[in-house]
Amino acid sequence: MDILQLIDRLEEIFNESRAIPLTHSVIVDEDRMLDIIDQMRITVPEEVKKAQQILTQRDRILAQAQEEAERTLNLARERAEQMVQQSTIVVEAQKEAERILNQAQQEAEHIRREADAYALQSLQRLEEELERLLRQVRNGIATLQKSMGEKGKS
Repeated sequence: MDILQLIDRLEEIFNESRAIPLTHSVIVDEDRMLDIIDQMRITVPEEVKKAQQILTQRDRILAQAQEEAERTLNLARERAEQMVQQSTIVVEAQKEAERILNQAQQEAEHIRREADAYALQSLQRLEEELERLLRQVRNGIATLQKSMGEKGKS
């Protein structure tokens, strides 16, 4: 189950809970609350796995970009060697090889920047979601502890 759905269910339990008169406390169904918290404990590691997959995907994209750059460089070198053999166009071959090399390097750098930006953005969203979830769980625990403390005083 998606972590956001679990959070919605947790909120639903709070909304369905009975208020304790003259306080800001509510009485919640402990079994339902603990069941959702258990499901959250299972789901959060899945979110972490997703983050790891994003990092793996980023590394794969970078490796592909590097391979493409190397392939382009090899093609540029081969082409330059062929052009050198044709003595009348040696200067042109050098210029073309440099242009291809620069283009390949720029493309590889562009792909690398995009992959880094994608990974950073995904990890930042995951961090925000995990922080929000942690706050909600802590609030739920505090509410339950407070409610249990008030029951003990009665």
